[in-house]
Formats: sequence, C-alpha cells, structure tokens
Amino acid sequence: MKSYIITVLFFMSTIVSAQSLEDYFSKTDAFLSKNVKNGLVDYKGIHSNPSDLNEILDLASAISVNESDANNYQAFWINAYNLSVIKGVVDNYPTKSPLDNAGFFDKTKHSIGGKKITLNDIEHKLLRAKFNDARFHFVLVCGAIGCPPLINKAYLPSTLNTQLDTQTKIALNGNFLQINSKKKSIKGSEILKWYKEDFTMNGTSEIDYINTFRNEKIPADYKLSYFSYNWKLNKQ
Repeated sequence: MKSYIITVLFFMSTIVSAQSLEDYFSKTDAFLSKNVKNGLVDYKGIHSNPSDLNEILDLASAISVNESDANNYQAFWINAYNLSVIKGVVDNYPTKSPLDNAGFFDKTKHSIGGKKITLNDIEHKLLRAKFNDARFHFVLVCGAIGCPPLINKAYLPSTLNTQLDTQTKIALNGNFLQINSKKKSIKGSEILKWYKEDFTMNGTSEIDYINTFRNEKIPADYKLSYFSYNWKLNKQ
C-alpha cells in the first residue's frame, strides 16, 4: 500500500511539473509577443506594469528541469535568461545600458529553477558547460543593441533546434558581420572574439563555422577582425 501511494504521488508531481512547464512556455510566449517588436523591448511599459513578468518568473522559480531532457532544459533556461535580463533592466529602469548597473551579469541573483543564480551562471554553467553548441550565443539576449535580436516568442522544446538555427542564420547573414570584398576582410561581432573557443571547438576556423550558416560563403583567406560591441539598451 505504501509503495502504491508513493507511486501515485510521484506521477501526480510529474503531471503538475509538466503542467507548470507548459504554462511557463505559454505565458512567456504571450509576454514576449506583447512586449517585443523588431528585436526591441518595451521596458517602459513593462516597468509601469510588471505583473505579467513577475508572474512568469514566480512560476519559473519552482520549476525543475533535468539536463537529460535536453530540449526542455535548454528551452527553459534560454527563456529564463532572456526574461531575467528584462527583469534586471526593469528593476533599474530608467537605464541606458545593462553595464550601467553594477553586477548586472555576475552579482545580481535571480530565483529560477529552484536556484539563486546569476545571468552568467545560466549562460556559462547551465548551458555552455553542459552542451557544446555555439548557437546559444545567438539566442541569449543581454539587453543591448549589440546582442542578437530578441524574438517575440518563446523558445519551445518542440521547435528549439529550428529556432536555434534560424537565429544563428539571421545573425551571421546580417549585422553580426561586416564584409569588405575589396580588402578581403571581415569584421565580426565581439561575441565571436569573446567565445572563440566555442566557434572553433571542432577544430575548424571561425570562418568555417560562419559559413555553415551563411547563404553567401566567405572565402577562407579573408582576414577576420572585430568591431566594438554596442552596449546601448535594446529598448523600443
């Protein structure tokens, strides 16, 4: 009888957890659809009425995800990062840049997934350290113009791989690169510089990685340098 009760309670908790995760994705999708346009965030509007954001983050604080379920895990933490960046900006609003707020990425802790965790911990310990996938750099949005654009929908387990590919292609066919054919040179976002090891982890060059997602391939003999990161707030 005791084992039966334990089994029932286990399945009930699993169902509740799954429902909470589904609600989290659904509410995140609705929130981003309402507050993000062309990659820019309505921080002013959210600051004036933060209830929807706070509700999602309260929900996320109690959700447990396991890295063995990679799609659920990655989608959960990518959304959590992006929402927590918005929360950090709103809590310090008005602000001109996330860097204007001391400890924004490495000191301020957010209650997510049963943890007290910084933005850097989400990016470096929970995602980059566990999965060898440089595409994370094109979906984790740090609240600045130099970041990849924030999409106005949630990252979902069922569509995650396609979304990762799409955002990487948008970045590497767009403003993450400046190509000068006459000088046989290419300037890239400093993200490519800061995380070079991620883009060359398989023994290939940065240009090899870039060309995996480029419509118009870049010749291997082009010289790569980097342009300065724009830390101005990605506000509407």
